[in-house]
Amino acid sequence: MFRIKRLDTFVLQNFLPTFLMTFLICDFILVMQLIWRVAEDIMGKGIEFYVYLQFFYYASASLLPTTLPLAILLASLMTFGNFGERLELLAMKAAGVSLFNIMRPLIITVAVISVLSFVFQDKYLPKVQLKLNSLMYGMQEKSPAFSIPEGAFYSEIEGMTIYVRSKDMEKKMLKDIMIYDFSDGFEKVSVTLADSGYLHMTEDKCNLVMTLYHGEGFSNFDQETANTKGIPYRREMFRVKEVIIPFDDNFKAMDEERLRSNHMSRNCKELRGDIDSVKAIIDSAYVIKQRRYVEHEYLGRDSRAKHVLLTVDSIKKVSEVGFFDVNVDSMYLSLSDEVAADIIEKAQKRVESAKNDFEFQESSLSRENYKYRRSGIEYYKKYSLSIACLVFFFIGAPLGAIIRKGGIGMPAVVSVVLFIIYYLIDTAGQKLVKSGEWTAIMGMSLSTAVLFPLGIFLTYKSVNDSAIFSADTYIAAIKRFCRPKLIYRYVRYVIRYYKKRNGKIYQGQ
Repeated sequence: MFRIKRLDTFVLQNFLPTFLMTFLICDFILVMQLIWRVAEDIMGKGIEFYVYLQFFYYASASLLPTTLPLAILLASLMTFGNFGERLELLAMKAAGVSLFNIMRPLIITVAVISVLSFVFQDKYLPKVQLKLNSLMYGMQEKSPAFSIPEGAFYSEIEGMTIYVRSKDMEKKMLKDIMIYDFSDGFEKVSVTLADSGYLHMTEDKCNLVMTLYHGEGFSNFDQETANTKGIPYRREMFRVKEVIIPFDDNFKAMDEERLRSNHMSRNCKELRGDIDSVKAIIDSAYVIKQRRYVEHEYLGRDSRAKHVLLTVDSIKKVSEVGFFDVNVDSMYLSLSDEVAADIIEKAQKRVESAKNDFEFQESSLSRENYKYRRSGIEYYKKYSLSIACLVFFFIGAPLGAIIRKGGIGMPAVVSVVLFIIYYLIDTAGQKLVKSGEWTAIMGMSLSTAVLFPLGIFLTYKSVNDSAIFSADTYIAAIKRFCRPKLIYRYVRYVIRYYKKRNGKIYQGQ
């Protein structure tokens, strides 16, 4: 009958509070890093405080799968480091309890956390990502004065395109402004140029007022009401001018239906369906391409044999002359210079045409390839992050038992270093998948495949009480395998041999 032992309770009582603390700390750090990255797009736009609270909540939830492996690594390091520092681990082993029995309740706990992590990523994370992306897009579109980029055309305001050369964020001024107004149609477009200006909202937040300084405007005349013939446009110059633009500045999150097709907002079933459907489209395109170039362009078909693919056997059947191997080099050298040059030119044109056709077909399938790779990354990422929880535990727990340092100092340093290594390997795998060099399952399992042997090695060393951080251990291993005395004797023998040989040669001369 299964029952919880006193030792299991003791281990869990030390691990769970530490895990909760490290989880909250790691999640807060990652959320702050996300906010720092998008601060320019969402800060200082007059958005209500509750919207920022929603953003913080959804950002925390979206980073939960990434936080769990790091928190488990840090918590297991601290827990077993404390056991080793307080000699509790030594007392357990002295009582005949193996390291696996000590780790058993935590292995079960981390396995449950891994399963819950996968369920969360599959069932709830797509909804969280949908809410988060909806909030972020709504924040970015609010207050266009902060969203207008420098040196690029901004067309998020309906019926209008704005170009700003530079911005002074301290004075909230825009420099070298060009405004193209298409609100009355493209036939009645008006252009306004100004040296500087700024944007502000009306009190009801339903209109945007742009105050312009030192500029001029051009607009087309309405041909039906124009009194002067032959003048196609009207020109005006001004020192100060205000342009009122209808714009609702009240915060509105983007419609979630527009973001449902995003690969991050889909569960495993939907991603699997996307992968299969897009792969079928890509495979059919490649089959058509292969059939066209291999059967028609390269080998060709025989019209006398109902367009059957030409092969060596079919050529032998339809040819009156016996089939023979052609020496292409001797045939080419037997041609005249003009004929050879003409053949080379035709071959180059044909190759160039085939190359251009290949590049065009690849570009036409670029959208499908991108969707296929991104869907594969998100699909296998859900599995890799769940498995990473177990991998990091089997790294952290044995490593904590080996270094025997408690607290948050040394474990935090080791955890950060290992997590950075994991993150770099995972990023490299994603880049290989996006470039098409690796498949999605290979790229997303790369980080786990690299760190899993490390976990096995550390667990083995910890079970056998090996001091892997002791320099004497490695010196003894080098002495055992290299045998310095034997090498020294061999070197002395070689030196003596060459000295005697050189001496005999010298005497012979």
